[in-house]
Amino acid sequence: MRVLGFLFSALIMALSMTAANAQTQAGLRIATEATKQFHEQAGGAQVWSDENYAALITAITALEAHGLEPEHYRLSRLIALKDAPAERDRVATSAWLMAAAHLAFGKLDPVSVEPDWTAVHRPLELGSVLRYALFSGKMAGSLEQFAPVQPGYALLKTELARLRLVALTPVEMVPEGPALKSGMTNDRVTALQKRLVQLGLLPAEGSVTGSFDEPTEAAVETWQIRNELDADGVAGAATLRTLNRSVQDQIDKVRVNMERWRWLPADLGQRHLRANIAAFEVTAYENGAAVRTHLTIVGKNYRKTPVFSDEIEYIVFNPWWETPPSLARADKLPTFKKDPGAVQRLGFQILRDGSVVDPATINWNDYTASTFPFRIRQAPGPENALGQVKIMFPNVHNVYLHDTPTRGLFAQRQRAFSSGCLRTQDPIGLSKWLLEQTPEWDATRIDSVVAGGKETRATLSAKVPVHILYYTVVPDGLGGVRYMDDIYDRDGRVLNGLRNSPTPS
Repeated sequence: MRVLGFLFSALIMALSMTAANAQTQAGLRIATEATKQFHEQAGGAQVWSDENYAALITAITALEAHGLEPEHYRLSRLIALKDAPAERDRVATSAWLMAAAHLAFGKLDPVSVEPDWTAVHRPLELGSVLRYALFSGKMAGSLEQFAPVQPGYALLKTELARLRLVALTPVEMVPEGPALKSGMTNDRVTALQKRLVQLGLLPAEGSVTGSFDEPTEAAVETWQIRNELDADGVAGAATLRTLNRSVQDQIDKVRVNMERWRWLPADLGQRHLRANIAAFEVTAYENGAAVRTHLTIVGKNYRKTPVFSDEIEYIVFNPWWETPPSLARADKLPTFKKDPGAVQRLGFQILRDGSVVDPATINWNDYTASTFPFRIRQAPGPENALGQVKIMFPNVHNVYLHDTPTRGLFAQRQRAFSSGCLRTQDPIGLSKWLLEQTPEWDATRIDSVVAGGKETRATLSAKVPVHILYYTVVPDGLGGVRYMDDIYDRDGRVLNGLRNSPTPS
């Protein structure tokens, strides 16, 4: 069984290929080799009883509830070999190994979709689990135990089951046309009301009148809030697109996000932060429960915020902003060319070879992005790009959480405005939560330091894990889910990988 454990580690490593198809093919080859070693260890004896084999077929069929396709785990072949004990053993073992691996770690290697992924799973002795299941007769639940235990995953599993029931009824389509709003009466309003009844947002009795009344407007607003649209009660083009969205699109989106949950370790940290890029928010968790959520501004589409995990080590109040060289050349140099006075007005300091340079002596038009010789930093103050605080988890991406002087942007629903870092609403409040277990940094001291205006570092007594994630289906806080825009167009790559089937050997 130690040999099988080693080979299974190789299986997981083999899944680190960038192309999804290569991934599944490599996984199948290694699973086949692990199966061969498993049966050699068994001395060639038949290890799958009729009862265990039947339970495996049931378990493989149940993978559909996890957004996985049973046929990718040889379901048809398993059924065909049900009455052929001499031939079925290795097929069954290989199918179990592949299914267990995909439930525990994901069907895709996350690095194939998120190149910066760093979350690490604890090793699992899948060979030992299989052996126990075979010899104890507890095959029925042997695969389910590998699925994520996080409540977010369970919620998506429930939503997937609900959607598959909903899919049995055709969607009531609302014809395209001008925006539908309060006071209108026509056939398109009738279609809208039928769709809202179908969605459970209007009662079935007496709602379909053809007149856009107050209950219809309220139902539209509820739908808009649920789908992260401007809640104006007007059924315009964007709202109609979501109303007419096929159930299959939602099923696909849920499957993609279930896969993302499988990429995460079961233990995210007793106290930790989750930053969801697609939801534009950072949430603090303690003992498994969300305790505070902060609106967040994420990276622009051409400066995407990366997905990775790290640990928060320290917080800087009233920080200087060391302007990254790329931003100094691409953003600040053009600004200073147009308005040289902006250097002092915005509190910037110019350095060359470690020495401060008087900006009045610089002719910015003498320089281009390729010849720019200066280091730029911005002093603490009301114009500082980092605001009053930055929350640090040193990483190769130079990404962190910080305040912002442009706080009006939090009023926008779509908040992809940054250069990659996460600008966070009320970072002082978040900092106080992070420092709750650092006795020398109570709320009074934090307020005093911030008011003093001097750059000051506060080191956490215990590092706090932070997970920067990308989820496009999230809990709505009421027992249901919200569907987010795929702002970085990443769902499609995951879905293609889930649809890809390894070729049985």
